[in-house]
Amino acid sequence: MKVIVTDEVSDSGLQLLEEDPRVSVDVRLKLSAEELRAQIGAYDAIITRSGTRVDRALLEAGENLKIVARAGVGVDSVDIDAASERGIIVVNAPTGNTNSAAEHTFALLLSLCRNVTVANDNLKSGDWQRAPFTGHELRGKTLGIIGMGKVGGRVARRARAFEMDVVVYDPYISEKRAEDFGVRLVQLDDLLRLADIITVHTPLNEETKGMIGPAQFERMKDGVLIVNCARGGIYVEEATLQALESGKVIGAAFDVWSQEPPDSDTLKKLIAHPKMVVTPHLGANTFEAQKNVAIDVCQEILAYLDGKPLTNAINIPRFDPDLMEHMKPFMALASTIGNFISQLAPPNPRKVTFTYSGQLARYDCTPLTVCGLAALLNRHTEREVNLVNASLIAREMGIEVEAVRTTETESYSNVVSLALETPTGKRVIAGTLFEGRPKIVKMRNFDTDFRPEEHMLVLSYQDRPGLIGKIGTLLGDAGVNIGNMNLGRREKGGEALVVFSTDSRVDEATIAEITAAIQPDYIRAVTLPK
Repeated sequence: MKVIVTDEVSDSGLQLLEEDPRVSVDVRLKLSAEELRAQIGAYDAIITRSGTRVDRALLEAGENLKIVARAGVGVDSVDIDAASERGIIVVNAPTGNTNSAAEHTFALLLSLCRNVTVANDNLKSGDWQRAPFTGHELRGKTLGIIGMGKVGGRVARRARAFEMDVVVYDPYISEKRAEDFGVRLVQLDDLLRLADIITVHTPLNEETKGMIGPAQFERMKDGVLIVNCARGGIYVEEATLQALESGKVIGAAFDVWSQEPPDSDTLKKLIAHPKMVVTPHLGANTFEAQKNVAIDVCQEILAYLDGKPLTNAINIPRFDPDLMEHMKPFMALASTIGNFISQLAPPNPRKVTFTYSGQLARYDCTPLTVCGLAALLNRHTEREVNLVNASLIAREMGIEVEAVRTTETESYSNVVSLALETPTGKRVIAGTLFEGRPKIVKMRNFDTDFRPEEHMLVLSYQDRPGLIGKIGTLLGDAGVNIGNMNLGRREKGGEALVVFSTDSRVDEATIAEITAAIQPDYIRAVTLPK
């Protein structure tokens, strides 16, 4: 295998490849895009950092390219879709900087609590003062951690060593994982109310963007400290500035920003605020982290050569063609129900059971299990989850995964069921294929019959005359057009379940109006990939 290295990468990682007689490594730094395109066709793998843009043109020129290895977490510089289209695997190194990020969190927190930065500047200016820099101890304080992934877990362990009480909000981990770390799992509102110090360690996605805004600051203790070494944009920066100026937050330590380099007036004011300790996205900037990510991606290349699973593959690797052709429609079904239930189920799953019924059960259903699991978990972890690493990530999150096959089925030739067990109960969803497309045939204990669409609204309520009409009227008033409706119930006047497919997403304000009008037992908007 011929490997080209186009950015500065630690020699410790490259040594692994250079020692393997199957691998030839060429280091070609500072190539222009045109020069790289001219040379890439001779290589099987490319190792990059952020300095190289692996775009569609480069991938098309790489006629022998089999793997793109990004020595770091972010893959914004890689065209994932173009790589997938050409069967090129993309790997990154999402855990190599885990310790670095956790330690930087405490570097910022301790600097904030003990006024290190301002005291340093004061003393270097020739002054000698002590009283203005009186600080706060961590011992006895309650630390609220939002997100208990790899970094959040390390922060929790270090906080316990500082004799802090730790509360955690993460709806996608099991209670067992929290117990293993000696922390208490709580709801977000409880964390905001209890914590003296709050730190976030989540990915930035639709659910976490702006999750700490004016309403959340209002619920916090007066005099709270906040930290962000995760992703810019999780805290609403305008609201953060207001909270600092009002005294609600007496200190903040940020390493990341919604715009990097920061250029807006709000960010400039926030960075210049005297109660802020700031760094320019240094969470992964240690010599050790750079060495780790280099080793990680080089090990992935060797695993590929050895035919072993790739732990950190970003995109879906190729299956055996015969298996793929047979399983592809059912993989879409498993992915759909996994994605669907991930938006409906209670938090903190502890067990996931996939059941395959009918003729499908005669085949190896492992691709279906990992596909459904990847869809279930992919919204809720800082790592990209795919068919290769889904089982590993579930295990790390403390989630038990079981697959059951039975050739017996009642109404359909093939059924895929997913049961999700949480501390507050069990949720079940089942589907089949109709004309090659997924169809949901069961939710909880209700028989259903609908095709999943991009936008849906799911409600359960005590059946009473006129409620469907009220819901339709409120959706119409909000400019939301109903495409289809499926109603399930077990008895007259009992609990009913209704699923609307809509032409656009139902926003929170409309959900609040429907809730006030009909008092549903449950209501949730669902968005699925097109």
